[in-house]
Amino acid sequence: MSAASCVLNEDQFLCSICLDVFTDPVTIPCGHNFCKTCITQHWDIKVPFQCPNCQKVFYSRPELQINTFISEMAAQSRQSALQKDSSSSSQQQAAKPGEVPCDVCTGTKLKALKSCLVCLESYCETHLEPHLTMSGLKRHQLIDPVENLEGRMCTKHDKLLELFCKTDQMCVCMLCTVLDHKTHDVVPLKEEYEGKKAELGKTEAEIQQMIQKRRLKIEEMEHSVGLSKEDADREIADGIQVFTALKESVERSQAELIDTIKEKQRKIEKQTEGFIKELEQEISELKKRSTEVVQLSRSEDHLHLLQSFTSLNAVPPTKDWTGVSVRPPSYEETVVRAVNQLEETLSKQMKKLFEAELKRVKQSAVDVTLDPDTAHPKLILSDDGKQVKHGDVKKNLPDNPERFDTNVCVLAKQSFSSGRFYYEVQVKGKTKWDLGVVRESINRKGIITPTPQDGYWSICLRNENEYKACTNPSVRLSLKSQPEKVGVFVDYEEGLVSFYDVDAAALIYSFTGCSFTEKLYPYFSPCNNDGGKNSAPLIISPVNHTE
Repeated sequence: MSAASCVLNEDQFLCSICLDVFTDPVTIPCGHNFCKTCITQHWDIKVPFQCPNCQKVFYSRPELQINTFISEMAAQSRQSALQKDSSSSSQQQAAKPGEVPCDVCTGTKLKALKSCLVCLESYCETHLEPHLTMSGLKRHQLIDPVENLEGRMCTKHDKLLELFCKTDQMCVCMLCTVLDHKTHDVVPLKEEYEGKKAELGKTEAEIQQMIQKRRLKIEEMEHSVGLSKEDADREIADGIQVFTALKESVERSQAELIDTIKEKQRKIEKQTEGFIKELEQEISELKKRSTEVVQLSRSEDHLHLLQSFTSLNAVPPTKDWTGVSVRPPSYEETVVRAVNQLEETLSKQMKKLFEAELKRVKQSAVDVTLDPDTAHPKLILSDDGKQVKHGDVKKNLPDNPERFDTNVCVLAKQSFSSGRFYYEVQVKGKTKWDLGVVRESINRKGIITPTPQDGYWSICLRNENEYKACTNPSVRLSLKSQPEKVGVFVDYEEGLVSFYDVDAAALIYSFTGCSFTEKLYPYFSPCNNDGGKNSAPLIISPVNHTE
């Protein structure tokens, strides 16, 4: 038979089970032909024995007869394909590393163009042609070339994985659906593929959105770092300017001190020089008179001695030096005065610094109002929530968990868990008070010790002029003046709580190195009334940014 007629009749040499060219073809009693392996496996599963084509049933397993004619024709078909392969292989590219090779090529493996999910083989251009021209092979599913096609077969039934079990979330073959997955929700791979592809699209969109958010966060962080660098550079420049001025002030004071001391020394040296000059002049005159007296006393001329005696016998007039002395000046007072002047200069400079610092922290001003649900029953709050004072009389209020029941305290409604915040409280006219911030989880029942260990960062006034930082032990604060308005500033991330005398623009005290992990609430205690001595209220004041 010619090669042309072989090609024209190749459909007759396809097994109806595997849809491929016969391998070891056999004939069953009804006359239909199959691959020996295909019909054997088919009958191993199907009972009774039945022809897959005409559905004829055999009541005993038929004996399989080798069909030599079809075997020869199938071999000739393969040989024809190989010859065609060898004639065209020189025009095609050999598979490079990383590319899928043709499974049919012998010798040099050419680059595969497609893989067949039915045959589980990959084909170059030549060996792909039967799948493009033969009607039986055209029904096979071709995909872009992939490796490991065996992985697409069911390991249990050696059939193509063409279905998806939603119940077990796994790929299965047709036999799996009638055996292990009989009652499960099974759909074609393509249907599940479309669904999963849509999910992947959503996931990809979500991932892209997450990427975009993180890019924006990077931009935000870089912008924050840029602002921080600007602040740092400005702070360094201001610091250099301040310390340069302080250094110049110290050097100037030192120079003035040295000049003052040297001037005193020059005065005493000049005075002493005058005294010595007078003394030396008197000594010179006395020496001259001494010489004249000695000469006269040795004279043999009686008349001359008597005539000169009166003028030479008297001591020349001189100054009385008994009370005259040189006393070194007191340099100690000079040094003290110079240091005092320097201290005044430094105090003025410090005041300017604190004014600038206070102006900066005021930029973090927040609106704070008192929370009546936290107030001790004896406290009286104004309707606007801006004032609190002690009222002596205990009101009948619900003892909710937020309320202080022993210490006369109240918290603000507002809480802060990041960033910076600042507020001001008027304490004018009071003899006792407590101010600061507390963490959310503080104990509000019974006697409370307001220390950082217990979640309180506060300062207080006791006995009219006794200011303390509430630590353990407490720190006595030395203030030049009594504050009438106190500013409270918190930098959550920095772990800083600072208190300012607003009118004096002076720092009262700072808690540094704090570790905040909870919400912080502004904290107020007007303390007891003390028979009217401490009746003035604590007043949350609006922040004046122009001061």
